[in-house]
Amino acid sequence: MAKPTPLSGFPELLPAARAVEREVIASLSRTFELHGFANIETRVVEPLDRLAKGGEIDKEIYVLRRLQAGDGDSDSGLGLHFDLTVPFARYVLEHAGHLEFPFRRFQIQPAWRGERPQEGRYRQFTQADVDVVGRDELPFHHDVEVMRVMVDALDALPIPPVSFQFNNRKLIQGFYRGLGLPDVTTAIRTIDKLDKLPADRVAELLVSDAGATPEQAQRCLELATIRVADTSFVEQVRTLGVEDELLDEGLTELAAVVEGCAAGGHRHVTVEANLRIARGLDYYTGTVVEIFMEGYERLKSVGGGGRYDALASDGRTTYPGVGVSFGVSRSLIPLLADGVLSGSRPVPSCVLVAVADEESRSTSTAVADALRARGIPCEVAPNAQKFGKQIRTAERRGIPFVWFPDQGEVKDIRSGDQVAADPATWSPPEQDLRPQVISNEETTP
Repeated sequence: MAKPTPLSGFPELLPAARAVEREVIASLSRTFELHGFANIETRVVEPLDRLAKGGEIDKEIYVLRRLQAGDGDSDSGLGLHFDLTVPFARYVLEHAGHLEFPFRRFQIQPAWRGERPQEGRYRQFTQADVDVVGRDELPFHHDVEVMRVMVDALDALPIPPVSFQFNNRKLIQGFYRGLGLPDVTTAIRTIDKLDKLPADRVAELLVSDAGATPEQAQRCLELATIRVADTSFVEQVRTLGVEDELLDEGLTELAAVVEGCAAGGHRHVTVEANLRIARGLDYYTGTVVEIFMEGYERLKSVGGGGRYDALASDGRTTYPGVGVSFGVSRSLIPLLADGVLSGSRPVPSCVLVAVADEESRSTSTAVADALRARGIPCEVAPNAQKFGKQIRTAERRGIPFVWFPDQGEVKDIRSGDQVAADPATWSPPEQDLRPQVISNEETTP
């Protein structure tokens, strides 16, 4: 059989890198659970009509089709989900009678998109979402809470510094409405292109597509240039001379989110009000956020989300929500490729139990069983070779300790220290018990 050709856009991690990913997922889960969020997992397929309602992504959906289907047969009507929001909306509707609202959920799962693979964008990728959903109403304080949860979660990760950049759709809509723009929705989508197009081109599009006058377009750009790390943006917006009740509400909410997420101090997370952030999807109705990673601005945002007042509806009940998503694969794979993050070893084993000879393998197995019973990962040497070769086996596998049952001793093969030990009482240092994430931040581009 010929050597398989890798599939572009479907990354597979080697064991040490996978250990990093697992620890990141575990860390995120711990933080979400500390804040009382329950974990769910949804099915990987959804009906195509429901997926298509999630956005203009028809070309990105992977469709399921039976291998035995003929050329004239239709597909199954099912596709792989391209994010975690669409299946979550269906989940809420389907299980509403069994959920307690407000429902606090986190979900860390793969998703699939049939797009052109490039750095940070893959056809299969893992996302981490955290949301609060209410029934008919959801108080604003949940906006602050959910965003703060993700701030805490990313602050606990061994990744480069990240910036949470917040805005509010009410602020944007109120400002545009106060200006008298004829097409507010198109104006928001146009402003969202500022990270791809120069400002003068965006101004032209505001005039041609959103019906703005050149003066109104200039005022929109002035709003979009406001970016501060505190609530001083309120006064800066006021000086632009636009008045509207929705604008006032948006300013108040954005100030509360910025203050709430900045409170308490963080190791490497910064919080800003950035009035350029728009997030072009129509379902956002209030708070919006995009997350950027220092040194990896080329990836654009590595996370985002916001408030949506109609996540789902069954015609009688509406379920508003607020949530934020972090791209686990989008962030980690470039960091692993650049050597910014690495795993301390490719195997979970902390101890290799040596075998003096095959007749005494059962003795070595008994030592391993005793260590495992106390939660110490270990494995028994595959061959009864000379101890020097067994030590080299441990070195190749990244295992820090070798146990010699015939001598009743354990050796730290990194330092060379060898001490008498009892498998019923000996324990390795905490940092050696499991593979660790090694952060080499000086290699950040």
